[in-house]
Amino acid sequence: MIKQSFIFLTNTKQKKESNIWKQSINDWDDFLNVQNIIGLSRKSKIIHDEEIKEAKKHLFEENTKYFQNILPLSEQWRLYNEYKHQAVYLDIETDGYRNITVIGLFDGLETKFLVNGSNLTKENLANALNQYKMILTFNGASFDIPFIEKYFQVNLNHIHIDLRHVCSKIGLTGGLKEIEKQLNIQRPQELDCLRGHNAVELWKMWKVTGEERFIKLLLQYNDEDCYNLKKIAEYAIPKLWDKIRNNEIL
Repeated sequence: MIKQSFIFLTNTKQKKESNIWKQSINDWDDFLNVQNIIGLSRKSKIIHDEEIKEAKKHLFEENTKYFQNILPLSEQWRLYNEYKHQAVYLDIETDGYRNITVIGLFDGLETKFLVNGSNLTKENLANALNQYKMILTFNGASFDIPFIEKYFQVNLNHIHIDLRHVCSKIGLTGGLKEIEKQLNIQRPQELDCLRGHNAVELWKMWKVTGEERFIKLLLQYNDEDCYNLKKIAEYAIPKLWDKIRNNEIL
């Protein structure tokens, strides 16, 4: 998707990008290989050529920081295909106040947990996240990421795709559990009725009683959140791309 995108070019919005595609200019190479583009001055074409050459260079070098700088957060989903094999699906649980209780990190194969009072440390989080170039969350731009950054006094410098905003652009609204139901994503029966406030209660019950069943259920709940993010991404991101390419979203 990123190689077919022109949204990062100077003074380029989706309408201008769509106009470029309408002229059978479907990717960066097509753009560079034509002399004239309707709607672009000669000066703008020269500037854009250099911007595309620079983007090609940084993509080849896997310099994700460059694309974080030139793409607004709302457009970073266009990098999904390039870095989905170096992505982690992240979800946090809290005690309802200022403390993180669990961070789940699903790499597409397994979920690793950082648990408060056990292995939830700034160093362990950094070591875990350093393996990835991209983080995917649901509502993470408003909650998970700023919560983590404040809690550990860190800046997370990864590509970030907030699936809540991707979903809203294709008509999938509501919370994570509501969107799962719209996509017919099934949870195990014992987890189906649990919501965020139940995660807070499970943590409190574990701390009070020490009974393993409470922490195990909490980790199962977090695991399901992380696991289902991948399913949502695999549906919603290609769907959004198709809608934009077909001029259904402007």
